Amino acid sequence: MRPHLAITMGDPAGVGPEIIVKACERLRPRLEAGELRLLVIGSCPALRAACEQLGVGTEIPEVAEGADWPALACLQAAPEGEPILPGVLSAEGGRFAYVAIERGVRLAQGGRVQGIVTAPLNKEALNKAGHHYAGHTEMLADLTGVKGSVMMLAHGNMRVSHVSTHVALEDVPKRLTPERLRLVIDLTHEALRDLGVERARIAVAALNPHAGEGGLFGRQDIDISQPTIERACADGLDVVGPVPGDTVFVKLRAGQYDAVIAMYHDQGHIPVKLLGFNVDPATGRWEALSGVNVTLGLPIIRTSVDHGTAFDIAGKGIANELSLIEAIELAEQLAAARLARA
Repeated sequence: MRPHLAITMGDPAGVGPEIIVKACERLRPRLEAGELRLLVIGSCPALRAACEQLGVGTEIPEVAEGADWPALACLQAAPEGEPILPGVLSAEGGRFAYVAIERGVRLAQGGRVQGIVTAPLNKEALNKAGHHYAGHTEMLADLTGVKGSVMMLAHGNMRVSHVSTHVALEDVPKRLTPERLRLVIDLTHEALRDLGVERARIAVAALNPHAGEGGLFGRQDIDISQPTIERACADGLDVVGPVPGDTVFVKLRAGQYDAVIAMYHDQGHIPVKLLGFNVDPATGRWEALSGVNVTLGLPIIRTSVDHGTAFDIAGKGIANELSLIEAIELAEQLAAARLARA
């Protein structure tokens, strides 16, 4: 059985409709061959407008939730309200983004789809709509009743999980507990197994400079991370650290590890995005965005693009679909592994 994946549009005012249409066009041979099945959830009018603007030949028919779906279709997330304009932040855009995720989760929990791939939403628009979440990860955890989800970024062999994400830096040390770190280690190991890595080598990044320098720069790495790593190794896992943050990602890129566990948002995001953004030196603009965001620890599979709504270029036909295609392919791989275990 090939997995059926849902793609949630995110905020229709962003680049979501455009990158979905472009991705489906590039994936059309696989869709027509029955190798891939996708259900877009969001604003079908926004999707049709993107198709017309881009002049693509891929047809994405609108379907009902209870119907039999073709290999590629669109499900209207909610009735259309006030017009949502490209590049314009609005509560209506946030409402659509939320309802699309809510329906996608329900379909995944009911077994109609085997994974969700999310296009970007705008956090301010989401909160304007009355949905007070820091982002997709927190929303999905709430909708699925999970308290211990983990964000992993992936770009090639750069796989980085996070102990904490959307919190102030002053709160990061409080988030580093033995229980949280062990959860991140275990979920990262499980994800690597599903990605085909049989003997996963995981490095834990240090919280403090030089891993605390023997306690001169803080004791969290010594008192919390090191004992937790030792217990994971005693349980048969291949975990090293804490490794100073200024060298751990170089070693990851060199293939010495299969994944790194970062302590906080920017520690993990900067190295992945630095490599994932392809910048044109002549113009200073990025031409392509590569990388995938995966939420670990959910009862459903969720991957996402590793970029935002890009309101500044929305509706201009210049957004790049590479990250979305990578997110679809990774969701396929994870869903296939889960189906094989079922």
